[in-house]
Amino acid sequence: MKKQVLVTGGAGFIGSHLCESLLNRNYKVLCVDNLFTGRIENIQYLMSRPDFKFVNHDVIQPLDMETHEIYNLASPASPVHYQIDPVLTWKTNTIGSMNVLELARRKNAKIFQASTSEVYGDPDIHPQPEEYRGNVNPIGVRACYDEGKRSAETLFFDYHRMYNTQIKVVRIFNTYGPRMVPEDGRVISNFIIEALRNRPLKVYGDGSQTRSFCFVDDMVRAFIKMMESPAHITGPINLGNPHEMSIYQLAEMIIDMSNSRSAIEFKKLPEDDPKKRKPDIKKARELLNWEPEVEIKTGLIKTINYFDEMLKAMGKVTGSLSKVFLVNNPF
Repeated sequence: MKKQVLVTGGAGFIGSHLCESLLNRNYKVLCVDNLFTGRIENIQYLMSRPDFKFVNHDVIQPLDMETHEIYNLASPASPVHYQIDPVLTWKTNTIGSMNVLELARRKNAKIFQASTSEVYGDPDIHPQPEEYRGNVNPIGVRACYDEGKRSAETLFFDYHRMYNTQIKVVRIFNTYGPRMVPEDGRVISNFIIEALRNRPLKVYGDGSQTRSFCFVDDMVRAFIKMMESPAHITGPINLGNPHEMSIYQLAEMIIDMSNSRSAIEFKKLPEDDPKKRKPDIKKARELLNWEPEVEIKTGLIKTINYFDEMLKAMGKVTGSLSKVFLVNNPF
């Protein structure tokens, strides 16, 4: 019998790529999503595959379904979305995590938790190793997500200690690629859309704050390696690309790669916005034999093309700026 895998948040950006990859590995995939930030368009092309099933369900409500493995990706993940309803965000990460853990306990299923680099807050250690306990504002506007994910990690390890639940916990650093939500406020999608429209790119602060960006294919490959790792490897393990760059450098790169006429505008830095974010991936290299393979320019080409086609279909841009880039500047 084929192994049945449950993916919560499976219609989201990373979740949809994970569903596709699992199907290609000959698993049966049950995709659960309440479509708060996930989109049917992300999984529409999977609907005709016999081993794929979509269920519209909110993990805040209990689940009861057969499964051998669970990937828990259910949660809004960008400030724009998780601050719309911070109480809902907290419930998704706490009550939702309790519900998927209860399902894993009842079914004796292995369960994966997609945690986040946000558990480190605005770090005063750089790069961030898994042993670092973070610098998080528990009452700030981002706390519903940051503290929600920290609470979820607590639940996962308590279930592991109390019930011997097989857990796999990873901390995701900035990830990008096709199927990102265009309105979610993430820096790469924001910059690409504005560049394709020749509108100003908004850089907060002076743009010197840094991030490390991992292409979605690399991230999904790491997820599966983590799930398939020996039982004693529980995590948490950092997953991300350690190549660090400033937000200003990213803006200039996207303007250049999309042949855009956009300017750069500077805006006030948001509350609790981290100044630096870079993963220490020593554990991922040693325990999972994983590290990112897709270079930033290669990943940006694919992401620019995705948004270019989306905007053209919506009648928002004319021409194909990214195709011009690919012809004139091959890698």
